[in-house]
Amino acid sequence: MIVKDTFLGKLREAFNLNIYEVKIWTALLSRGISNAGELSEISEVPRSRTYDVLESLEKKGFVIMKLGKPIKYIAVDPEEIIKRVKRQYKDASDNKIQKLEDVKTTSLFQELELLHKQGIEYIDPGELSGCFKGRDSIYDHLNKLLTDAKKSVVIVTTSEGLKRKGETLKKSLRKLKERKVNVRIVAPIDKTNIDIVKELLPYAEIRNTQRINARFAIVDDKDVLFMVLNDKEVHPSYDVGIWITTPYFASALSSLFEGIWTKLEDSRKTLTKLK
Repeated sequence: MIVKDTFLGKLREAFNLNIYEVKIWTALLSRGISNAGELSEISEVPRSRTYDVLESLEKKGFVIMKLGKPIKYIAVDPEEIIKRVKRQYKDASDNKIQKLEDVKTTSLFQELELLHKQGIEYIDPGELSGCFKGRDSIYDHLNKLLTDAKKSVVIVTTSEGLKRKGETLKKSLRKLKERKVNVRIVAPIDKTNIDIVKELLPYAEIRNTQRINARFAIVDDKDVLFMVLNDKEVHPSYDVGIWITTPYFASALSSLFEGIWTKLEDSRKTLTKLK
């Protein structure tokens, strides 16, 4: 049996198998039922390793050992394999998540928080800054800033950015509303994003601009997160965000924003025009 290396590589990645396991498995799939010697010959896996590999595949649920002599093995239906692997991944993921949740209730977590808080006290405010590469990393940090927000949030973004942020940050904005945090959003509103504007209106004030082309956020007049590239010209993986904690600059930027905010059209008027 000739199987391309690229095919074997994809199977290894998808099903988390080593090279011998995937070779034996595909060999057995091609035969339906077979013994170790035949599978070793077909797959070109050393005979001395074939039994170990078959035992490993049996434990993982990929093959069934047939009773009787000589010992033979039966291939499990690939559809059933996918169900089993999905269940295994889910169980492993749930288990890891639960362990992390359990850590939060331990003295270990309290010590971690204490270390962090004590460390922050000795940091120069100018040191509280960072660079994030990739849109997912940027949005993760933006979510963190929103989670910690106490008073106000300002988000200025593009038309496409509003659609992306709306889907990603909807839950965060809902929680901010519950905590009575003032959220204001400025973005170009058009027919491509009117649906997300309607969804976000219960949680934020939104105003329309067709002239401002910028992407930044100000949280509590203290933290600033701004993107340095045009989202129409950069792949999400190469997007770059800069974060800095600076009450002086954040307050100045907020003052500039206030002057612009009063001149912008309320999103409800814009939505009426676009109907």
